[in-house]
Amino acid sequence: MFYSTRSKLILSFLGISFLVCGVALLVGGQLLYKTVLNEAYTRISLDLNAAREIYLSRIKGIKIALNITSVGPIFKTALEKHDVQTLVNRLNVVAQQTELDFMGVVSKDGKTLCRIGPNSFPKGNTPENPIANLVIQKQVAVSGTVILSNAFLFAENPELAERARIKLLPTKMATPRPEIEELSGMALAAAVPIFDAGTFHGVLYGGVLLNRSQEIVDRVRDTVFQHEIYKGQSIGTATIFFKDIRISTNVLAPDGSRAIGTVGSEEVTKYVLTDGKKWTDRAFVVNDWYITAYEPIEDIFGQRVGMLYTGVLEAKYADVRWKALSLFILITVAGMVFAIGLGYIIANKMSRPVQQLIEASHQVSQGNLSPEIGPISKSEIGVLQKTFKEMLTSIQERDERLKKESEIKLLQSEKQASIGKLAGGVAHEINNPLTGIFTFTHMLLRRNDIPEEVRSDLETIAQETERVRKIVKGLLDFSRQTELDREPTDVNRLVRQTMTLVENQALIKGVNLTFESGDGLPLVTLDRNQMQSVLLNIIINALDATDPGGSITVSTNVGISTSHPGQNGVEILCTDTGCGISPENLNKLFDPFFTTKEVGQGTGLGLSVSYGIVERHGGTIWVQSKVGKGSTFKVWLPTEEKRTENEIISRG
Repeated sequence: MFYSTRSKLILSFLGISFLVCGVALLVGGQLLYKTVLNEAYTRISLDLNAAREIYLSRIKGIKIALNITSVGPIFKTALEKHDVQTLVNRLNVVAQQTELDFMGVVSKDGKTLCRIGPNSFPKGNTPENPIANLVIQKQVAVSGTVILSNAFLFAENPELAERARIKLLPTKMATPRPEIEELSGMALAAAVPIFDAGTFHGVLYGGVLLNRSQEIVDRVRDTVFQHEIYKGQSIGTATIFFKDIRISTNVLAPDGSRAIGTVGSEEVTKYVLTDGKKWTDRAFVVNDWYITAYEPIEDIFGQRVGMLYTGVLEAKYADVRWKALSLFILITVAGMVFAIGLGYIIANKMSRPVQQLIEASHQVSQGNLSPEIGPISKSEIGVLQKTFKEMLTSIQERDERLKKESEIKLLQSEKQASIGKLAGGVAHEINNPLTGIFTFTHMLLRRNDIPEEVRSDLETIAQETERVRKIVKGLLDFSRQTELDREPTDVNRLVRQTMTLVENQALIKGVNLTFESGDGLPLVTLDRNQMQSVLLNIIINALDATDPGGSITVSTNVGISTSHPGQNGVEILCTDTGCGISPENLNKLFDPFFTTKEVGQGTGLGLSVSYGIVERHGGTIWVQSKVGKGSTFKVWLPTEEKRTENEIISRG
């Protein structure tokens, strides 16, 4: 029994199930761990990039505000007149609008002329202004991070000096520090030189103090993490460090307040601030583990003075990882148990129907499209059996349909080829003697000694000869397979040019001829002359079929081929209100020598020639008509270079 196919199938299925599920559990668990961790690292790196852009955009905004202010007419006029009161008023307006903490004007010798705050008009020596001094030295605009002394902040505004004072708080894993508080401030600032007629007059400076500021870190949290909460905590945090001290943060201390004054871990501080590298790893932040990203912050002098940080709670990713892993283990074990039972059932039910299908497949390969497949099973194999039978039926129907279509196309092609050869041969044989008759008739008509009754007969001969020449020309056009001289063509323009040729004829007959051009039509690569002859033939036929007072409308638009679904093209429709075409004549309309016009009024070759031209362009032409209501001719031309088999559809 162990040598039967069924037994081998069951044993193989069991062995593969154990092997695949076991390996999948081990490999999947490891991959899941790495995937979750990598996703967290990738996200936090992107979050840090976003935080940096917000940080830099604030610096850029300060610089732009100062540049605009320095060239403003109010500011320049007040500076020229040394009107410090107006300068201070203007600075206060700008500072309020751009939310700057400090702003002022420094002369070219480094003295502060005026500034916002309680001490707007300083007297005597003022503390060193590092960013203004750098601009005086270089005489170009400067912006970025700057460290400001407590004395400078106090001179600008005592409240700023008090904001900058931060008491250091002990935290786990923090770098040991001998200081108990930090007095200096870290600011985002900019300064621009003030020129008048090319002469340097001073510096306009301004900025915001980062110490205890919530603006940037909360904007990072709200923009990047979008207020996401996990187990009662904000999942994402952001911090700006001055050295390794948190001076602006939304990381919370154990008491629920912002962790201002806490110190970063010793490992991170050395890696980022000392070595100048970007940190992306898990780290202990104040009182919890986070997936973090740090990068150094450099001041306007290129010195590393702080760190920018973003982080997400590691607990969320750990929980997601363990939940996913537990679910994965459960699904794997359940799948193994289910696979064992299912394998046994399937092995028993698959053998017989499958063998019958294999035998039926062999018979089909030998040409028998009606093999015996046995009774239809009620299991999934039954669906396969039904599908197999449906497939055989479809093959039979397709073969029959293709056979009929091939026969029709072959007959049509042979008919067209035979008529074409016959027409070409007859036309060439008739054309030479016809030319002689036509020439000698006109030569006789030039003579003055011919009696009037003879002249009348000669004129009749000339007229009839001319009619025969037109028939011969139609025969030659029908039989001739000329090369297409293709070029990209604007279809709307081609239609307009063609309609110009028949406008007078329509006007004389009293038929309203209008054109409705489609918008946005693509260019179509075609033979302009041959396609114009097609359009001219269709419009003239419409004129012949339309009584005075009627109308003919030619329109263009984008259309999809009905014979080649999915292929794009351009449609040209010619609709008239004429007498229409009877149903029995619709299928004969494009046959050579078929015409509904009176004898002597048409050759019956115009639409046949038009059909050949459109076919060689890869397009289709069809007509829809109702007796007494009018007719619509539609020409469809492909816009794509790749063309499938052409065909003409004529339907009522």
